[in-house]
Amino acid sequence: MARPQKSRKVSNPPVMKGFKPYGMPACQAKPLTLKFEEYESIRLVNYNDMSQDQAAELMNISRPTFTRIYNKALKVIARSLVEGKAIKIEGGNYELDKEWYRCRKCYKLIQGLENHTKCKDCPNFGEEELIRLS
Repeated sequence: MARPQKSRKVSNPPVMKGFKPYGMPACQAKPLTLKFEEYESIRLVNYNDMSQDQAAELMNISRPTFTRIYNKALKVIARSLVEGKAIKIEGGNYELDKEWYRCRKCYKLIQGLENHTKCKDCPNFGEEELIRLS
């Protein structure tokens, strides 16, 4: 029997829900899925210029596991670029460092309920408009 997977620690969820290729109809093809932990691996190594060892430690996983996640993320992104497919960022085996919420109307990302305020895009903004990211 295989050992159960540990949750990967994600410190910042993506500000967007995905990407769509420019000049391609959205309904043309089923979008590819990039998991939260795959997004986090790309963010840490390519955006924050961390080594894979440092990023693996931050995500609370081994370096070989990190490398597998990172390589899978690169394949999803490459396939999206080559085939002109959209990317949805969702799901996976992850846990967030802090409580994060997203507004149902404008998709604004909010860290903790204490930090939510009315935004100019959502005149009736309240706690009922927030979706908890888990």
